[in-house]
Amino acid sequence: MHEYIAIAVLIGLATLIALIAIVLGELFGPKKKSAVKSMPYESGMDPYGEGTRRMPVHFYLIAVLFILFDIEVVFFLPWAVVFRKLGLFGLIEMIIFIAILLVGYVYAWKKGALEWE
Repeated sequence: MHEYIAIAVLIGLATLIALIAIVLGELFGPKKKSAVKSMPYESGMDPYGEGTRRMPVHFYLIAVLFILFDIEVVFFLPWAVVFRKLGLFGLIEMIIFIAILLVGYVYAWKKGALEWE
């Protein structure tokens, strides 16, 4: 349990500092409201039209696929570190893992998720 005390102290200290920053901002920060301050900021230009625009979902799909495959690749490092201890069982498990990743990648590719138009 002694190993977790440092983590608990770090989390508590970070929370305390965040709360102090929020409270100090509320106490000493400017509170004067105006119409100009309520306007959205767009590179120093006066906003015109609606504030929301339709964005193609394709950008988000590419980002999600990148994050998905990027996070799964993180599992390769711990496997490589203990590869010799795992032996044949570890190799077979990693081959199965890579096959599952490959199936997902091929599926996304065939569905056109990786096509840029």
